[in-house]
Amino acid sequence: MASRTNLTRLASALPRRSLSTTTPVSLSSSSPLSKLTGRNALLTTPVAKVPRTASKWGLVNGGRRLASGEASGEGSTMTVRDALNSAMAEEMDRDKTVFVIGEEVARYNGAYKVTKGLLDRFGEDRVIDTPITESGFTGLAVGAALAGLKPVCEFMTWNFAMQAIDQIINSGGKTYYMSGGNVPCPVVFRGPNGAAAGVGAQHSQDFAAWYGSIPGLKVISPWSAADCRGLLKAAIRDPNPVCFLENELLYGVSFPMTQEELGEDFLLPIGKAKVEKEGTDLTIVAHSKMVTHSLEAAEILEKEDGIKVEVINLRSIRPLDIETIMTSVKKTNHLVTCEGGFPAFGVGSEIIAQVCESSAFDYLDAPPERITGADVPTPYAESLEGLAFPDTPLIVKTLKRHLCESLIASRSRIRTRLQICSFALRLNRQAIDPHDGLAHVSLFALFGTFTKTGS
Repeated sequence: MASRTNLTRLASALPRRSLSTTTPVSLSSSSPLSKLTGRNALLTTPVAKVPRTASKWGLVNGGRRLASGEASGEGSTMTVRDALNSAMAEEMDRDKTVFVIGEEVARYNGAYKVTKGLLDRFGEDRVIDTPITESGFTGLAVGAALAGLKPVCEFMTWNFAMQAIDQIINSGGKTYYMSGGNVPCPVVFRGPNGAAAGVGAQHSQDFAAWYGSIPGLKVISPWSAADCRGLLKAAIRDPNPVCFLENELLYGVSFPMTQEELGEDFLLPIGKAKVEKEGTDLTIVAHSKMVTHSLEAAEILEKEDGIKVEVINLRSIRPLDIETIMTSVKKTNHLVTCEGGFPAFGVGSEIIAQVCESSAFDYLDAPPERITGADVPTPYAESLEGLAFPDTPLIVKTLKRHLCESLIASRSRIRTRLQICSFALRLNRQAIDPHDGLAHVSLFALFGTFTKTGS
């Protein structure tokens, strides 16, 4: 049975403002787990600061985010915002049936400037401002898709899309099925999802699990600029309704880009996860901004303790790439999921359920574990908001504890098995001729041992 990290319980122990002064216990040796010998290994090991020069995770030059196209010394870079903008522009150039609709997407260039310049380039007929009525303009987008156009419907935030959930699910997600496969609905719903900063409980929800449970919808949760370019272009070309869940806090972050990723024909397959960092000791599966924290945590654990964590960027919530996760679990024998949504009925719960129902279950050395947002509406106060979502120190601490408890449990299981085997062997010595009134008993270690009746 999967356990869950209680963020409220652990929050007071996290060194969020300063490092612990406790002398660390070194975990590095020939085996990464060799010195994780007890619970004290967790309690006496401080959590290090996140390195702010980890350019491969989107932060460069001491934490300064690069402007679009600015060189990082590793080639071309692009912000998530510009990746989304260029993907839409290229698809609008390629296909005249593609258009953008939403609040302030035209003259204001979008609430987060993601649609900047599209009005000047494509005109009012293809970049359409709407009143503040999500149900209305979402219905227009779905109707246009059913009529053969390819709308990209922007929500100022996915929290406001709750006003249009009937159009998204009942009209968009079910028409293809209800028409017997005759009427496709090629519409993309996109906008920022999850928590931002100081916007309160009603504007800070992660909808990945909400829409991920609906047959007929495809749900994407990208992380990097390459994810956004390749997956948004694929979503626009897909004949099905796609929910594209962006993250406001990632819009200004730059990522290195290859020439292939900058190409106009660059596409990523929907429903395929990516192993961002290979490892052998533990698998962590994350999506959106939690990929950044997971990679930072993996870097810290490998540098300080020799623990090699495999980090999987989920990319697609529905369809879920369970095969990539299973392959990783069979290699590392440990599974932890990380998300910013609520713990109950979340993405991590579904991943763990599918792994436990699969052949990968037999490879697990410990119960899978979830790292999630707190089970409360998101607080408005900054000091409380920071405790409501996973961060790098929490992930580091959770992964260390997970491996500690796994090692303790495995040693306990070995002792128990040895005791059972010893007991069974003692009984086995009492076995006599089979014709002398023997009883048939069963033990965990030796099934079908024959002993004297009553012994």
